[in-house]
Amino acid sequence: MSKTLWPIYGPGEHSFKIQYLEQQTPYAMRDYHMHPYYEIFYLLQGERIYFMNDRVYTVRPGDLIVINPYDLHRTTSADEPAYQRILLSFHREFAEPDSWPPDMPLLPFVPGSRLLRFPLREQEEIQLLLQEMIEECKEMREGWELCVKAALVRLLVRIYRRSVQENDEPETFEHPMHRKVSEIAVYLNSHFTEDLTLEQVAARFFISPSYLSRIFKKLTGFHFREYLLVLRIKEAQRRLRETNEKIAMIAEDLGFSHVSHFHTTFKKMTGTSPLRYRKKELGSREPE
Repeated sequence: MSKTLWPIYGPGEHSFKIQYLEQQTPYAMRDYHMHPYYEIFYLLQGERIYFMNDRVYTVRPGDLIVINPYDLHRTTSADEPAYQRILLSFHREFAEPDSWPPDMPLLPFVPGSRLLRFPLREQEEIQLLLQEMIEECKEMREGWELCVKAALVRLLVRIYRRSVQENDEPETFEHPMHRKVSEIAVYLNSHFTEDLTLEQVAARFFISPSYLSRIFKKLTGFHFREYLLVLRIKEAQRRLRETNEKIAMIAEDLGFSHVSHFHTTFKKMTGTSPLRYRKKELGSREPE
């Protein structure tokens, strides 16, 4: 594998991190990915296929992906595998939202996790802000953490301005099947508790099951059945975090015929049991 990876820089393991990556060979996330913090992905060179929630994006240089906490996302290689990117992650508290004006809700990102496409002049300004954060974290001179926070807030303001200027997302479908797979993902997000089969969904969208299986995996990184399970576990995590519902009830509502199957699937995908996940999330939750 040919890649250049700068160390992860930041003032704290869980508060803020920024990292540069240059990759020359094909790369795709192995597992489904979601987390309790915000993330900003900026592509410097190359091209990436980004699957987020229920949409396929083709990301080009200068494009910026913003991701709200607990939103499902996965990135895979485009036809040309080489790319360079900067990845920034942070918790809300690090940006000190108490000091923001009440009429400018910078977080969560509006209108949700999405791709933002900036004009060339603004791309240069965004790259300078990201580079400033990297340099401050590397050098750690007096006041460096304040400088990082200031640059981050300036970046969030630019993201907010661009988000409210754009009523619709820029056209990102490079192939008719990108749109088709996004439409299928939207459908699955609304029906994932049902006992759907690949054949049923393929017939509904007028494509062959074998082609759907192949193109869905290529663009999303998920096998069809795997994606349905991921949606179920993602919803289970939400309900474990946000409700006091019994685990058996959650499992039944999400289409698991046996609670033991739910426990096994949950642990396989998250690395922990439903009960431990709930205890950890409730224990680590901080007041807004």
